[in-house]
Amino acid sequence: MTTTTTPSDAGTATEQVSLGTAPLTTRRDRLFVWTDLVIPLLCLAVVTAELYYLSQAPLDSIERDLVSKARIWQYTREHIVITFVIVVIVLAVAVPLGVLITRRQTAWISPFVLAFGNVGQAAPIVGLIAIVGIVFGIGFWPVVLIVAAFSILPVLRNTIVGIQQVDVGVIDAARGMGMSPRGILFGVELPLAVPIIAAGARTSLVLAVAVVPLGTDLDAGGLGQIVFPAIKLDRTEALVAGGLMIAVLALLIDWLGALAQRLLTPRGIR
Repeated sequence: MTTTTTPSDAGTATEQVSLGTAPLTTRRDRLFVWTDLVIPLLCLAVVTAELYYLSQAPLDSIERDLVSKARIWQYTREHIVITFVIVVIVLAVAVPLGVLITRRQTAWISPFVLAFGNVGQAAPIVGLIAIVGIVFGIGFWPVVLIVAAFSILPVLRNTIVGIQQVDVGVIDAARGMGMSPRGILFGVELPLAVPIIAAGARTSLVLAVAVVPLGTDLDAGGLGQIVFPAIKLDRTEALVAGGLMIAVLALLIDWLGALAQRLLTPRGIR
C-alpha cells in the first residue's frame, strides 16, 4: 500500500516545526554528545605526557620508586575505591536524612541534623584525622568515616532544597490522582529533585578526592602516599606527579558524575 502526502499534510508538518511542536531531537535529549569527550581526552593526554616525562627525566632512586607506574596505578585504584565507599556512605546517610527533614512529622530533627552536617565540614579535617587516629587506630575505615562526615553537607542540603523546590501544584495534582504519600515521594518529589541532589553528590565526590590524601598518615592508601613522602623528602618531580594525578582524578570523577546526573534526570526537566 502506498502512502501519499497531501499539501495539507505537508503544511501541517511545516506549521508544527515552525511552532516548535514537532517531536524534534534536541541536544538536551541526548545522554551523550561528542563534546563530552573533551575532558576525558584532555585528562588522557595530560597523564600520558606526564608518564612519558617521568620515563625520560633524570630521577634518583627515591623518586623512581615513588612514581613508578606500578605505584601510581596502585595508589590511583586505592584512591578511587576510598572515594567510592565515601560517596556511597554519604548518599546512604544524607538523602534519607534530607527526606526526613522535609516531612512534616519529622521536621523537628532539622536543627540537629544540620548541626551535625555543619560541624562535620567546619571542623579542621587534619585535627579530626589526628584524633581519630589516636582513638581508633589507623587503616581504611577511620579515614573513610572522617572524610564522609566532612563531605556529607552538600548532599544533605541539596536533598532538602531539591525536594522543597518541587512545585506545590504538582504535588497536589499527584495527591488528587490518588497517589499515597510514599508514591508522591518516590514518584514525583525525588525524581524532580534528582538534578539538585546529583549536583550535591558531585560536590561531595570532588571534596572526597581532594581530602582523601590527608589520611596518608593513617595508612589508608591513595595518592597521598606519593604526595606527602615527596614533600618530606623534597622530591619536586614526585610531588608534581602525585598532585597532577589527584587533579586528573577529580576532573574525571566530576565528569562521570555529570553523565550520571544527566542519565538520572527525568527527560522532561533536562
